[in-house]
Amino acid sequence: MKIAHIAIICFLTQFAFSKSNAVQYTPEIPKPTYSEVRYGKHDRNVLDFWKAKSNRPTPVAFVIHGGGWKGGSKERLSRFADANALLKAEISVVAINYRYVTDDESPPVKAPLHDAARALQFIRSKAKEWNIDKTRIGAAGGSAGACSSLWLAFHDDLANPKSKDPVLRESSRLQCAAVTGAQTTLDPKQMKEWTPNSKYGGHAFGMHPFDKFLESRKKILPWIKEYSPYANVSSDDPPVFLEYKTPPAIGQAQRDPTHTSNFGLKLLEHCLAKGVHCELYYPTGPKTVHHNTTSFLITHLKK
Repeated sequence: MKIAHIAIICFLTQFAFSKSNAVQYTPEIPKPTYSEVRYGKHDRNVLDFWKAKSNRPTPVAFVIHGGGWKGGSKERLSRFADANALLKAEISVVAINYRYVTDDESPPVKAPLHDAARALQFIRSKAKEWNIDKTRIGAAGGSAGACSSLWLAFHDDLANPKSKDPVLRESSRLQCAAVTGAQTTLDPKQMKEWTPNSKYGGHAFGMHPFDKFLESRKKILPWIKEYSPYANVSSDDPPVFLEYKTPPAIGQAQRDPTHTSNFGLKLLEHCLAKGVHCELYYPTGPKTVHHNTTSFLITHLKK
């Protein structure tokens, strides 16, 4: 009996510890209207939805967490957007989980990117039920989630009107994207030219270390063309906002090459050349209309 009691106590203690250490939203985030809503078959294909109070269909802020496509969760929401400010502005909020990079897909980065697209299409399929205006959806995210957001903003529509799955008939396009610390390219040649000590990105295509990624560039150019945000920019793309912590220095080694604003400056130049509205903000930089992702989303989703 004593052994059994000890075992039960150990189990309950372990359970309580795991519950107390579970990933949670920060205290200021209100309880979602709907939690752990499944949008796909994988265990990580779940999202949370906060319904803004409004008599009319609301815009949606679609938030994609960071973590290198290898970690993180939707509960990081507050790092990328101010949910309370968005809800007050009558903008509903979505935060998603997605598959991490996996060998089950070729290339591995297809998993998180296509999951983000499906989650976006799923949200549109709920437009009537959740009082959503499916024409006004903007993405926000940080780091890998920022890269995913920009990919959605720039990539051609993935909608398949003939699909048997009604979710896949919906559009994957955005009205805008506002991101922090974004990797704007998955081309190792561009990364090396912009920031000599670049070391990020090879895992997107299953290539380690970075030198192997660079050496294999020619072989994977079709993948780069398909999955790199920079490569997908065209004149019909929506406005984007890029936020970084430090100023750019093209051609110089960076303290944090994975989140350097060199990424932002080069995308800004590219967007301007293509006629796409782009704002680049960093604390010591030129004056911009917006200083954070939330204000940009409110401006462009409330138009």
